[in-house]
Amino acid sequence: MKVAVEPIEGCKRRLAIEAPVDVVQKEWERAYGRVQKLARLPGFRKGHVPRSLVKVHFSDDVRREVAEHLIPDVYRQALSEAKLDPVNEPDLQEVRLEEGAPLSFVAVVEVKPSITLGEYKGVEVEHAPKPVTAEDVDGALGNMREQQAQFHAVERPAATDDLVVVDYTLTIDGHEPSSQTGYEFLVGAKTVLPEIDDAVIGLRAGDDRQVALRFTDDHRREDLRGRGGQATVKVIEVKEKTLPTLDDDFAKTLGEYETLAALRAEVLKQLEARREHDERRALQEKIVDVLVARHEFTVPEALIMRQVAHRIEHARESMRRQGLDPEKLPWDYQKLIAELRPGAETAVRRALLIEAIADREAIAPSETEVDAEVERLAQASQRPTPAVRRMMEKSGDLDGLRQGLRDRMTLELLVANAKVRAG
Repeated sequence: MKVAVEPIEGCKRRLAIEAPVDVVQKEWERAYGRVQKLARLPGFRKGHVPRSLVKVHFSDDVRREVAEHLIPDVYRQALSEAKLDPVNEPDLQEVRLEEGAPLSFVAVVEVKPSITLGEYKGVEVEHAPKPVTAEDVDGALGNMREQQAQFHAVERPAATDDLVVVDYTLTIDGHEPSSQTGYEFLVGAKTVLPEIDDAVIGLRAGDDRQVALRFTDDHRREDLRGRGGQATVKVIEVKEKTLPTLDDDFAKTLGEYETLAALRAEVLKQLEARREHDERRALQEKIVDVLVARHEFTVPEALIMRQVAHRIEHARESMRRQGLDPEKLPWDYQKLIAELRPGAETAVRRALLIEAIADREAIAPSETEVDAEVERLAQASQRPTPAVRRMMEKSGDLDGLRQGLRDRMTLELLVANAKVRAG
């Protein structure tokens, strides 16, 4: 086999590949055999059509069989010989495949950049961890009260923080009117159009109001950008929010807490653990940001777009969890890609640099560490550890877990060797 690798722009490589005629002919013979077993022609039983007629009547099928089996095998062998590990599927060009002749084609791929590492230990950063305050604890307890809030109907005009039930009709320029009945939202929570949020304030049950609408020029839905319209809103019911009293009885409703003081102590403990984790992560990010700024290298376009796709799918999944169908929304993917691309490129750049440092330091988690992480995941999901491990092996998630542990170990190495000054 002949393989010639030519660097082209950025991280792209052009592979000119040629497989010898004997390899091609062997695959052609195997393809004839496979097609002949399934071939049907009048006057012949299935699988008994002569080879000469197979060549005449099923030549396209034979060639397709050869291409589907031979090209991937030859491509994999070429990558092995060239010692390349592409990050994307190949762009196949100039394919020449004929019986009795060598197979030749060009494959254009992208590879990870070769990063020339500078000094990455002893990075100087400023970082001053913020302690958990009494106000933080009060805020967390306030959120707990909000989660336990109850609403009851009242005979008064709607105000901020009330829950209102409304019927509404939207008439948007260039669109058919749309209506919904029995829609609930919390006034002032910014979960609806601001014009509708403002319109219900001061209305009692049975009152209605018509307001003008205008969508922003950068609205997430391209078909609504800059459009005007009207909304007719009728209040069906006004419900007032009542928060539970912050006392020992409230603490008892949340678990094994006999007093409010015990609940406050547990909240403080959890906030401190979370703050410690967040501060550690923030310190790691500061160190990596310094290192990224020090190292110039090209980032493969395929990895950037893969990260963009991952973020878009994350957004779509978030919508599904909220009960929305992303398929029914007109996504402006060009605008979305333009918005997500800078962050995606930064994420890929950081990941590649961390990987390069891990390679230099020969960092790899032990099987004991991998087992411990799998067990932690199993306990969190309340499933048997062996079953979780089998599932992760089958899905390929176990490799991702190893990579995550490796990244974590590399970041800890960078933190341990950094020079941190209190800002």
